[in-house]
Amino acid sequence: MEEQESWIALTRALLPPRKARALLEAFDSPTAAIAAGDEHLARAGLTDSEKRRLRHAAASDLSRDLALMERLGVSLVTIRDFAYPPNLREIHDPPIALYVRGQLTPDDRRAIAVVGTRRASSYGAVVAEALARDLAVRGITVVSGMARGSDSAAHRGALAARGRTIAVLPCGLDICYPPENRDLMEQIIASGAVVSELPFGTRPARMVFHARNRIISGMTLGTIVVEAPERSGALITAAHAAEQGRQVFAVPGSVNSSLSRGTHGLIKDGAKLVQTVEDVLEEVELPGRAAPGPAAREQPAEPALSDEEKRLLALLTLEQRHADDLIEETGFAPSQVSSSLLMLELKGLVRRLPGNMFMRVG
Repeated sequence: MEEQESWIALTRALLPPRKARALLEAFDSPTAAIAAGDEHLARAGLTDSEKRRLRHAAASDLSRDLALMERLGVSLVTIRDFAYPPNLREIHDPPIALYVRGQLTPDDRRAIAVVGTRRASSYGAVVAEALARDLAVRGITVVSGMARGSDSAAHRGALAARGRTIAVLPCGLDICYPPENRDLMEQIIASGAVVSELPFGTRPARMVFHARNRIISGMTLGTIVVEAPERSGALITAAHAAEQGRQVFAVPGSVNSSLSRGTHGLIKDGAKLVQTVEDVLEEVELPGRAAPGPAAREQPAEPALSDEEKRLLALLTLEQRHADDLIEETGFAPSQVSSSLLMLELKGLVRRLPGNMFMRVG
């Protein structure tokens, strides 16, 4: 069996990470581990069912995996490779290998995770996107899980700044999850990487999500939780970060919102409160200094605003406001407010929400 096939077989056996590492330590290579007898595998810590899984994976036809890797442009980065994320190698249960679409770079050691609920509010989505954009402008890689809501917003923010972003999937890389994020996935691949420890064909499942979250936090120097109800996968990511000795950050929200109960709980427990990216940077020691990305070197000129637009923009925040309130507060005619809000929306400074509500962008 070729070396790459033996690594694929080892990932297909779905052994606990510590068991897979024990095999590598005992036999030096996946090929040698697969060739070992049952008694030697038992001494390395494998149970009977784990031995059967390893034997089954090694006996499988791996030609489909190899063909898919070539067709999709997937590489297998093992824990012994230079390209393996250095932050991830330091945690107590790193995956033995990562399937990668796109490219991992040494500068990805300067990474921050931005995560949150799939049911993100407009406030949460805007904050996640703005924080990720500001991190990317500073040459920091944004890591998230490409889930609906906050995760997708974080990836979009990094992409808008023409920065690097990495998505960690809870499935094989031949599957796009969620399926509506296919375009976003292709953009991430072009500007960073999509990674998974899981072999092709693996479907998302509850326990897979939990294991995936340790990789999100493990690849980074800290994790920002933007919005999270009391029972949220984002809180699991934060718990992994704390166990890994990484920084945990949380964005405050409305006391009346159930989506902020988890983040407020994190703050009570000692997480750093985040309002701007500077709150993150003052707590994290960034290794090296990557050259600023294109967005940092080529900041676009501020759009010209009329006096009416400036007045309306000054009244808008990340909290939703109804157009009627803006009319009352400014004293402008309804038609004047409507046209000015439309111009602000076209200039990318204001977002229109259902119910004639508006909020500031970034």
